[in-house]
Amino acid sequence: MKPNAKDVAERNALLALLVAVVVFFSVYPGSAETFATSANFSVLLGNQATVALLSLAVILPLVSNYFDFSLGANAVTGTVLAAGLMSRHDAPLWLAVTAAIVLAGVIGWVNGLLVTRFRLSAFVTTLGMATLLGGVIQWYTGGQTISTGVSDALISFGSQTWLGLPRVVYVVLLVAVVLWYVLVHTPYGRTLYAIGANPRSAKLLGIPADRNVHLSFVLAGLIAGVVGVLQLARSGSATADTGTSLLFPALAAAFLGATAVRPGFFNVAGTLIGVLLVSVSVSGLTLAGADAWVSPVFNGAALLIAVGLSTYLGRHRGVQAK
Repeated sequence: MKPNAKDVAERNALLALLVAVVVFFSVYPGSAETFATSANFSVLLGNQATVALLSLAVILPLVSNYFDFSLGANAVTGTVLAAGLMSRHDAPLWLAVTAAIVLAGVIGWVNGLLVTRFRLSAFVTTLGMATLLGGVIQWYTGGQTISTGVSDALISFGSQTWLGLPRVVYVVLLVAVVLWYVLVHTPYGRTLYAIGANPRSAKLLGIPADRNVHLSFVLAGLIAGVVGVLQLARSGSATADTGTSLLFPALAAAFLGATAVRPGFFNVAGTLIGVLLVSVSVSGLTLAGADAWVSPVFNGAALLIAVGLSTYLGRHRGVQAK
């Protein structure tokens, strides 16, 4: 059926808003001089690569109507583990990276097991896991930054560009393409959407809901591990962080993305647009001279508005979007 004007407007409204924000800060006197420059956009894309990748991890459980609030802490755990192995144990780069990603996947596996096998609330379970991981990070680091012994090759990868774009951006694009293909063009991805829309009907159709949901937590954890490695590559150090600064912008982008491209459904393209909208807005406000408190307030407001819009669109289209 040919989409009507309302459908087209809904699908492209977020992209149009992104364009409008870019144009505004490009001509606004307070930010025009530095905002619309290749250097600024390169830095912006590089700095937001980890948020973009984590937002892709976030939508995996969300597609089947489950939260994972531990993904930010999971990513930071990967950062700390990789840095600690190299700095304190002289581990080679390949081992540190592999260990960080594998541990993140195991954490996702535990979350999925508790949610699907033991029927615990995903909200409470993953929030508890995030708190636990935050405590472990504080214990391991002693509240200090691990800033020595990190592989120069990893730091070089995080700081250099290719064809004018930071190298880490290509990792995000690769994961985005793979995840888009999995969600849209494979039976597994379509079953996740079916579970999110109506889990009871999905089970009646013979879909292994528990197994598929469990796998979504594992895959989200693995992507969070990659986020942790990229974070280390970009910063060159690991701090005793809780991951909140990564998680909430990622959640805002994910829910904003559910209002675009496929309104009412969490999707890859919409999520990336959401990341760009949030990051471009915060960058423009910062360059325009806004105070430090503007960034968290903007992220929080964006998350609240996005949750409301995505929930409304989900109900409007018969989808139970959290």
